[in-house]
Amino acid sequence: MKKHIVSTKRRRSVQARPARKKPLIDHILEALRNNVLFTNVNPKSVRLIVPKLTIRDYKAGDVIFDEATRGHELYLIASGKVRIKKITQYGAESLLSILHANDFFGELAIIDGLPLGARAEAMEDSTIMSMHSSDFRALLGESPTFTANVAKDLAIRLRTMDQTFVLELERYARVAKNELDKLNLLIEASKIVNSTIHIDKLLGLILEAAVRSIKADRGTLYLVDSKTNELWSMIAQGQNMVEIRLPIGKGLAGYVGKTGETVNITDAYKDPRFNPEIDKKSGYKTRNVLCMAMRDKERKIVGVFQFLNKKNGSFTSDDEGFIDALSVHAAIAVENARLAQEMVKSESLSAVGRMASTIIHDIKNPMGTLRLYAQMIKKKSGNEESSKLAEEIIRQVDRFVNMTQEILDFSRGVSEMNVETAQFEEVMESVLKFIENDLVKRNVTLERKLDYAGPCRMDVEKMVRVFYNLASNAADAMPNGGTLTVQAGKTDDGKLRISFTDTGTGMPEEVRSKIFEAFFTHGKKHGTGLGLSIVKKIIDDHKGNIGVESEVGKGTTFRITLPLT
Repeated sequence: MKKHIVSTKRRRSVQARPARKKPLIDHILEALRNNVLFTNVNPKSVRLIVPKLTIRDYKAGDVIFDEATRGHELYLIASGKVRIKKITQYGAESLLSILHANDFFGELAIIDGLPLGARAEAMEDSTIMSMHSSDFRALLGESPTFTANVAKDLAIRLRTMDQTFVLELERYARVAKNELDKLNLLIEASKIVNSTIHIDKLLGLILEAAVRSIKADRGTLYLVDSKTNELWSMIAQGQNMVEIRLPIGKGLAGYVGKTGETVNITDAYKDPRFNPEIDKKSGYKTRNVLCMAMRDKERKIVGVFQFLNKKNGSFTSDDEGFIDALSVHAAIAVENARLAQEMVKSESLSAVGRMASTIIHDIKNPMGTLRLYAQMIKKKSGNEESSKLAEEIIRQVDRFVNMTQEILDFSRGVSEMNVETAQFEEVMESVLKFIENDLVKRNVTLERKLDYAGPCRMDVEKMVRVFYNLASNAADAMPNGGTLTVQAGKTDDGKLRISFTDTGTGMPEEVRSKIFEAFFTHGKKHGTGLGLSIVKKIIDDHKGNIGVESEVGKGTTFRITLPLT
């Protein structure tokens, strides 16, 4: 605060204006008689002190005197209100007392001769009368009543300050305990969020710790998917986990994900940003909302927390501070989990590669011999059935060797392509004819809807493996039989679209979202978990894309789009 500088217009003394001396003296006398220091003091002594007083006017916020300065005056409050406060070495303000009209202050510095121990400032427009220290001491010597009033008031103030000090200590103790409790909560939450490297489980632990710590009714934790520019999360629905995706910028969570701003809504239905249709659909009544960004140690937004319905009130700034502190630990835990999974995946691929390399080395000669014998049987046998069996042996041997080589190439990150121009109908028919016998044995009907038969550019051998893998997976999804429909045609933009649709068991959302991840399997007792990862890698190498649509109990469709040139 700026120290008040008294101008000659605002500083008044009884000698300065003789024309108004009588009414001014009466006014000062009345103020003195009402002041606690002059209770029952001899009127003569009161009148003698009036000419020695200085009157100053202060605006609200003006500093009357500052801490550590020399005190030479006793201050008597004629009107207004004054606060006495102390500034700690950490810059915090500690309120010592609030004084009103007819009270006084500044006496201790006169009595003990030490610098002023606190700051005095006007809380509102005030008029202050001041008495010089020499006049104060003289009055103490000549008026026992005045001296008694000073001693009595000092005793009262000491008692009051003791009580205030105790209350302040209790307040600081409560604040310290609250801060310690929050720190303990943060430490416990940090331990929890670093207890697993599984992303889905980790997100659940982070959210549970956050909801419990700030006493929310429920919450959602979204992660930023930078590839799709979306927020995604797994939420429980019934007995299943369902993935939800939200474009960044849409809705409250999307807005926070885009801007990083904290949204704290105390009354959801009075805020235009809240969409009440969500409550109507779910039957849940939202009272208040806290939505905050989850940031990593570089303060980059990596996710969004959304909490609903604070128990016993609204979300506070303390809740915001706790979530902000937790978010750094949570972001680090998520990143560590991702890195750990990548390391596990890399090590697993390396192990698979070593295994595939060993298998290829060990079976190369026997498989070559087996294939050679099958070719000889086919050539020399005059029996059509034997010839077909020999041809089947050759195909299965080639398939086995190619699959092993395929796994080896995938584990090593090899992407060699042998692209050539081929007639799509011939390629697809050779595959379908090859797999149809196997499908018939598994009570699966094959339906062809091939509306494109022209040329295309592809690595025929690799694309054959893609088609065979998708057909084989479709058959696995129909253990009791069903129908596999293979369709092909040109898109409006001149690309080739191929789809494999089965009438099998289908996949829940949480499985569908991970179906192309390495080593992920669902509902199969055999396989390496690399089949669809390899399929996607081959499609990517062809500059195409593959997607999946599935519904539990209704079947699955894989759609491939490839450039024709």
